[in-house]
Amino acid sequence: MRAAALPRDARLRRAADFAALRNVSGRLGGRCFLVRFGNNSADTARLGLAISKRCSKRAVDRNRIKRLAREVFRRARPDLPSVDILVMARDCAVEATGAALLAELDTLLRRIKPLKPEGADGTIAR
Repeated sequence: MRAAALPRDARLRRAADFAALRNVSGRLGGRCFLVRFGNNSADTARLGLAISKRCSKRAVDRNRIKRLAREVFRRARPDLPSVDILVMARDCAVEATGAALLAELDTLLRRIKPLKPEGADGTIAR
């Protein structure tokens, strides 16, 4: 089980990292998820989850969505560029089946490309 675990360096842990993604990042949206992403200085992709009580009042529902999101990230991580990813769930994620959530999030993660570095063409990528 340890080999499948999400290592500490693959998770967003600081509030500043989450805030940076909310303010300056790329966005992808689906029916059940909103994904924000931005370049990082680490050599690997990192995941942050923001599944709020607005999505569901029941902790069991929120934890199910988090488990599914971490599983998709574990599978996709070797193919992802060095980006920070913030996954936020919409209200409809609670009613969706596990297979539908896995498929949608996998599709969104495959669409992530690194943002243009700052100053590449004289503009700031934000």
